[in-house]
Amino acid sequence: MTSSVKLLFIACFAGFLGTSVGCTAQSGKKSATVATAEPIRTGAEQMNLYLPSLLGKRVGLIVNHTSVIGKTHLVDSLLAKGVTIKTIFAPEHGFRGQATDGEHVANGRDPRSGVPIISLYGSNRKPTPAQLDSLDVVLFDIQDVGTRFYTYISTMHFAMEACAENKKSFIVLDRPNPNGSYVDGPVLDPRFQSFVGMHPVPILHGLTVGELARMINGEKWLKRPDTASVDLLCPLTVVPVKNYTHQLPYTLPVAPSPNLPNQQAILLYPTLCLFEGTVVSVGRGTDKQFQVIGGPKNPKFGTYQFTPVDKPGAMNPPQEGQLCYGMDLSGIDATRQGLTLKYVIDFYKKAVDKDKFFLATNYIHKLYGNDQLPLQLKMGLSEDAIRKTWEPGLSQYKEMRKKYLLYP
Repeated sequence: MTSSVKLLFIACFAGFLGTSVGCTAQSGKKSATVATAEPIRTGAEQMNLYLPSLLGKRVGLIVNHTSVIGKTHLVDSLLAKGVTIKTIFAPEHGFRGQATDGEHVANGRDPRSGVPIISLYGSNRKPTPAQLDSLDVVLFDIQDVGTRFYTYISTMHFAMEACAENKKSFIVLDRPNPNGSYVDGPVLDPRFQSFVGMHPVPILHGLTVGELARMINGEKWLKRPDTASVDLLCPLTVVPVKNYTHQLPYTLPVAPSPNLPNQQAILLYPTLCLFEGTVVSVGRGTDKQFQVIGGPKNPKFGTYQFTPVDKPGAMNPPQEGQLCYGMDLSGIDATRQGLTLKYVIDFYKKAVDKDKFFLATNYIHKLYGNDQLPLQLKMGLSEDAIRKTWEPGLSQYKEMRKKYLLYP
């Protein structure tokens, strides 16, 4: 643990040991514990812990529409405190979070503050030395959803790498993980590393972005681009969440991206995203993104019907204009969903042409983390049998994860 992380960790330790503060009163042989709930406070909300590190410095922000304190954007809050913001770096979906999945995000200028915006999605996924030259510190504050294939954590990785190379301080304002109580799925095989899978972690990694940043540093996953043999260390500070544990349910106050519009979609996302490597639609281009699944020309998939169409945040969605048959999961209790393969197994069994169920691009390999799922389904393996193949990698990861946890 670096000294800066350690100081902030100690300062906040009392606040996030649990969800309540208990006080015990003794009365003869009896004791009574009275617990009072304490509200979760994100790293961004605890400005007293990081503002001193920003004042008098030239600051770059990696932020989007989720980077808020209450209803006020972090950019506006910091400017009001006299922080000199030189650059805003925007991830996938852009600074305001409205761009379609995979859509080019252009550079520009924030109309409210006038601060220049540089896209970190597309051809420029990593801040260049020229873009960092005028900065002293880079601050990351973006809400994640706890899955390996959500690309905001890939953006964080590249930013940490750039800061390590250019000796720039990197501060993570931590936020809760809405899927943080789960650690599940196959660990990524490095041969299938991509922007939707940068790290050898399971699909549900059970970390906040601050904990993941500590893991990236601690496991030496940052490498010099000219040689994979030279490890880099990012000058990292994490501002922890107060009053948070990984077992706490947490409903996001702001939708993290256009196709995760509500808590139901966020909880179903770890399971349903695997369908993005198949012919089955996950509801992009509908009003129930990641809450419905269905494929065209096959009523055996289910009785629920929907037709994807162009929508803001979902231009040219998969199966656009096609009547899809499947299931509506928007009303199920997803609070204990975690990760399950039952839907993809069921749809594969019902597919008319199983050889074309998975996309020819083999995108499923990047999402799943290895090339085994199509073979496992072809062999007719059950979910329990498939889960056994995730060991011992998953157990090893869980043990390694303990070193980087900031929260119980």
